[in-house]
Amino acid sequence: MKFTKEQISELMCKHAQKENGLHDLMEIMLESMMVAGRDEFLSENQWDKGSGYRPGHTYGHGKKLEFRIPRDRYGSFHPRILATLRDQEEECDRLAGVLYTKGLTQEQVGEVFDEIYGQHYSKSSTSRMVESVRAQVGQWLERGLDGYYPVMFVDCVHIKVHRSNSVSSGAFYVALAVTEEGRCDVLGIFDMPTESATCWGWIFDRLKERGVERIGLMVADGITGLDSAVGRKFPGTPLQRCVTHLKRNMLAKARQDDKAALADDLRDVFRTRQRDYTVEEAWKRWQDMCDRWGKDYRSFRPLRDKADYKAHMTYLNYAPEIQGMIYTTNWIERLNRDFRRVTRMRAAMPNEESVLTLMGSVAMDHKAFDRILPKITTDKTLFPGRHGGFS
Repeated sequence: MKFTKEQISELMCKHAQKENGLHDLMEIMLESMMVAGRDEFLSENQWDKGSGYRPGHTYGHGKKLEFRIPRDRYGSFHPRILATLRDQEEECDRLAGVLYTKGLTQEQVGEVFDEIYGQHYSKSSTSRMVESVRAQVGQWLERGLDGYYPVMFVDCVHIKVHRSNSVSSGAFYVALAVTEEGRCDVLGIFDMPTESATCWGWIFDRLKERGVERIGLMVADGITGLDSAVGRKFPGTPLQRCVTHLKRNMLAKARQDDKAALADDLRDVFRTRQRDYTVEEAWKRWQDMCDRWGKDYRSFRPLRDKADYKAHMTYLNYAPEIQGMIYTTNWIERLNRDFRRVTRMRAAMPNEESVLTLMGSVAMDHKAFDRILPKITTDKTLFPGRHGGFS
């Protein structure tokens, strides 16, 4: 019996109105398309023959679609519709990964897919979908690195993590570097129980194992003992301590009425973009400032002659055009804010691996790292390859 297109359409519409009717039609159509495809394939390859079916499934309209996939004797026939269905599943995996790395919990990702596709996306299936993200981030965090980086910024972000039957704050170390081309690149993210110079020494060893041989300038906040750790692992690398952190700490100790005047004095000490302003002159201005403010603030007096405070002025040894970029850890702190943004939706992360996955995904997809930093390669000391030196 032959039916016209209109008759077939009418029958399908009637069946679709029944309970599970649309679901049945989708299964029938998928299977029919594959059978028709096999028939066409066999007509063009008469040396081959049909060889039964194998079970298959996909999802549609919130329910599992089950059908038979036709086979041929030699395994040469591949239904085109299956490639489309596989692409759909791959897109779902990618979407799940994006939602997860944008801050949704694994349970929330499952709820989104439940709303769109139906309840077949269980917690375990959602976990499988984000597993590809974990694997990708894991490979990226272990990738080989360049031998030389002109500038490296290091900092630590603290995130609450479930451990055994308690929740505690974990230290996640971040190493952000400027490449010889002038772009930012996150070299590594590492989890440690606490923040210390000893831990940084271990992390520097890991970076060296992945290929790093020299660092032009290390920029960090006030981690005690970091200068000695840098000296042991990367001999000859100068340390620039964050001026922003220093200003913030000093202003926090001043009375409200004194903050504006103190801020002006600090700006006068830590000048930028002045070619004739030297470390020696900055140190003299620092001592004079400590003398003046030390009359009213006892805590400022010991800072006057603390030699390690000269590390806040290292930036003055480099080209004026880049001094404002290298005298603070602001760049890595902006990155840390992005890290906190994707983790703050969770009261506490389930484990360290989940934190590394989220932080790594943020670092990998950071659009700001795609562009070259303006004028950063101006300095001949840090970027000798740009000025006829080593490459």
